[in-house]
Amino acid sequence: MCGRYNFTVEQSDEILEILEKLNAKFQGKEARTGEVFPTNLAPILIEEHKEVSPALSVWGFPKFDQKGVIINARAETAFEKKTFRDSLLNRRCIVPTTGFYEWDGEKKKFMFRQEGTNALYMAGLYSYYREEMRYVILTTEANESMKEIHTRMPLVIPKNEIDTWIMDDSATNDLLKRVPPQLIREAV
Repeated sequence: MCGRYNFTVEQSDEILEILEKLNAKFQGKEARTGEVFPTNLAPILIEEHKEVSPALSVWGFPKFDQKGVIINARAETAFEKKTFRDSLLNRRCIVPTTGFYEWDGEKKKFMFRQEGTNALYMAGLYSYYREEMRYVILTTEANESMKEIHTRMPLVIPKNEIDTWIMDDSATNDLLKRVPPQLIREAV
């Protein structure tokens, strides 16, 4: 599960570059930086004009009863769920982060990040609700680096496969089934 993540430009040149492109594209609209919570307006990467481009989107699909939002989708069942199927086929995105947070059974907070880089890219889906772009993060079964803290984790996409996830329909199934890379855990 992923209920919060970090988007900090001071830690990553890659993240800074995304934010600079966003600022040029959406002058006057501020993306959330620092710790990102559900319903925040945050950067995602989408396909525009046959290339990957940053966009601003709200985290969470509205629930059918309009009480709250859905923030995650299970990678294993996303094709089976009406809420996610069309987005999985046509509107895949990447959620750029510097890491995500999870809490253990004793409510101790940890940040998970990828070794050797200050950017971590999570697979997501987006859609439009009342003309507002919204996204969810795809989760998968936790790997060894995460199991001790939680049974689920975001589906992490390597930087060199961002374009593939977003634009290559033939690769979607394989990427959904891939075991995420081992992550580094730090107490916060």
